[in-house]
Amino acid sequence: MTELSVLVVEDDPHMRLGCVQAIQLAGIQVQAVDSAEAAIAALHPGFPGVVVTDMRLPGKDGLELIRWCRTHDADLPVVMITGHGDVGLAVEAMRSGAYDFIPKPFSREALVEVVRRALEKRSLTLEVEKLRRTLASRASLESQLVGVSPQIQRVRALLADIADSPVDVLVHGETGTGKEVVAQALHTHSKRHNAPFVALNCGGMPDNLLDSELFGHEPGAFTGAQKRRIGRIEHADKGTLFLDELETMPMAMQIKLLRVLQERRVQRLGSNEQTEVDVRIVAATKENLLLHAKGGHFRLDLYYRLNIAAIELPPLRERREDIPLLMEHFMLLAASRYARPNPGVTPHQLRLLLSHEWPGNVRELRNVADCLVLGIPCAVVETTAASPAADDAPAPSLPEMVERYERELIVAELDKHKGNVAHSARALRIPKTTLADKVRKYGLAQAPAVEGSLLD
Repeated sequence: MTELSVLVVEDDPHMRLGCVQAIQLAGIQVQAVDSAEAAIAALHPGFPGVVVTDMRLPGKDGLELIRWCRTHDADLPVVMITGHGDVGLAVEAMRSGAYDFIPKPFSREALVEVVRRALEKRSLTLEVEKLRRTLASRASLESQLVGVSPQIQRVRALLADIADSPVDVLVHGETGTGKEVVAQALHTHSKRHNAPFVALNCGGMPDNLLDSELFGHEPGAFTGAQKRRIGRIEHADKGTLFLDELETMPMAMQIKLLRVLQERRVQRLGSNEQTEVDVRIVAATKENLLLHAKGGHFRLDLYYRLNIAAIELPPLRERREDIPLLMEHFMLLAASRYARPNPGVTPHQLRLLLSHEWPGNVRELRNVADCLVLGIPCAVVETTAASPAADDAPAPSLPEMVERYERELIVAELDKHKGNVAHSARALRIPKTTLADKVRKYGLAQAPAVEGSLLD
């Protein structure tokens, strides 16, 4: 967390200097202003510190400043400096929301003591707010990146950790794994969420057009450039720029992009001037950029510059336990979008979904959900080989389906590793203790194939 500080509001230069020196000598950061108006200009919701203000100020007085603080940041502690014997004003200050008051004359020790108490309260308040934001962010992330698999849980945890940082991000995953969804989640859960989210697919666009789209141009920069155009980088200022299929970007443009990342400036085509930009870049690729770089098809310096924060999205076939939840999620969305009832999936259809290889990944699964809701035939879930009696039976609940599939996965891995729980847990990418608990849960501990000594 940012180190907390004290904002002193005092119009008397001698008193202001004395307060600043006392607080500085205590090892606390401090800044000072001479009016309530100047203090208001320096404050913002979530200000990492506390306010110490005199009651009597030119313009707005201390009481007005307290009321302003209560309106804009109700938890911001304000310590009021009052005149000697001015009990009435001290009571009024406390009623208006002051954290505490200190009457003149006061010692340095008394000032530092009340400031330390106020800072402790502010620190606790900010920590609680940060925790609430983190929990809310994680809950929201679960609705954007649906699943219970260890792989998707790791992705969500990494997103929550880096969303609020300014670091640029490289997302790698096969087609349809949700790279743009990840980019949008990073934007939504960052401090940039009120600024633009701008997306650009680098593939399938002529080089000159991509250059203009990305960097913008001035009138006369090329044939047909009749007026100034702001590029996507400038348009995303204060926000997030998502660059998909980065591997297709021409080498000349990679050099210009690297310069933007390093200098945070952009130069339009046909211009000699550079414009400062504050933009976070999230780049996505389905290729191994390191191999491309070693083969001379991608700049190695750009790869290392983007790969500081890298997110690897697993293909759907490697997180099959998420398919029931994802299917339910997409069918609910489709039913709402098309104003149709949600037909759900039969046990046979679920078996087909779980056994499909999903070359199109999550995007393909979403298309299947749309087809089922709309009643359109879909090869993935064709039920011609299904037993009618089986489909007429009451469908198990979603948790039951997930448990059945989980049990089948565990049995298969235990069989493959001849009952060795440690090796099976490694293959399933879960802790050994978690697998041991699940073995007991599903009654597999009694099976002769399971090495019982490993369950202790």
